[in-house]
Amino acid sequence: MTIVVEALDLGGPGLVVMVKDTLDVAGVPTRASSAALADAPAAAANAEVVQRLLDAGCHLVGKTGLHELAFGTTGINHHTGTAPNPRYPGRIPGGSSSGSAAAVAAGLVDFSLGTDTGGSVRIPACCCGVFGFKPTFGRVSRQGVMPAHSTLDCAGPLAATLPGLVQAMRIIDPSFGSTIAPSEIRIGQVRVAASDAVQAVVDAAVQASGAPVAPITLDLMPAAYNAAMVIINRETYQACEGLLASGKVGADVAARLAAAGQVTDAALAEAEQVRERFSAQVDAVLGHCEVLALPTMPDFPLRLEEAADTRAVLGMTALVRPFNLSGHPALTIPLASPAGLPVGLQLVGAEGADEALLAIAARLLAALHGA
Repeated sequence: MTIVVEALDLGGPGLVVMVKDTLDVAGVPTRASSAALADAPAAAANAEVVQRLLDAGCHLVGKTGLHELAFGTTGINHHTGTAPNPRYPGRIPGGSSSGSAAAVAAGLVDFSLGTDTGGSVRIPACCCGVFGFKPTFGRVSRQGVMPAHSTLDCAGPLAATLPGLVQAMRIIDPSFGSTIAPSEIRIGQVRVAASDAVQAVVDAAVQASGAPVAPITLDLMPAAYNAAMVIINRETYQACEGLLASGKVGADVAARLAAAGQVTDAALAEAEQVRERFSAQVDAVLGHCEVLALPTMPDFPLRLEEAADTRAVLGMTALVRPFNLSGHPALTIPLASPAGLPVGLQLVGAEGADEALLAIAARLLAALHGA
């Protein structure tokens, strides 16, 4: 089992960080935890977000492992080894940014960077009991991030605290400014299908915030999930199909990748229509409240032995993947449960209002902790 797939000693004496091995570091191969990329050439330049870390004096100490080719949600990897879940041993670390979440949970870093195409920051953050943030699509540079083309993927930070996330965003996003939460915060609580145990924890947290709460129905969420699956399948296949011939892609990812090649142009066109409708629906409900609240995952993280079939467990992303399609910023906040297992409270904000979303989260957390 491993968290770090490439040890580094770069930058200054500042905040200690690791980055997912889909982000280019000059002089180091980007292998995405795949044997098919074992002989990849060294990156010629740093990804823009990596350069920003170094320019800020951060100490970059490693590249983290992930679900192979960032194409899975469990974090299980039979090539590099699966990152352990430091806080919940025996449970999946979540994917695809498994090592990035585990590094934070283990206290190895001040923050880490992952990427989120269908929940790949928020899912592992939830599984490992840490904070994870998917910025508004396009807000943070993807230059030097694998895959080179994506209409869903966002680089984003994971940290043990909310201020740690804010600090990370100020480093990787030069446009990230200061803001304060509005004087009145109205929460739209999205009705979703989640286990009773998870929903009870989320309900209690929302009520304890003291903010006015209105029930919200996003009836296009299932269609948005399916549309996001169509798009990620097409885009990942286009990026990685050449690796299949090597015979070195892990069996679980290879099967999913081969199936992804069956996406038709008609299905893609329909998915793009759903993207437009669902984005408009989310925008409309955010016109009546400052933030949406819902669970990050519909159930507790699986045990490792329960999660062998990558394609069978994709449903764990049912509540996060739609917001990759719409592009809205989304945060997962770790919550404790009576079962002793992690629950994530997902907050979704208006597009481009990343600062406001994190400020609202800070206000809600203060209320939860009686500050």
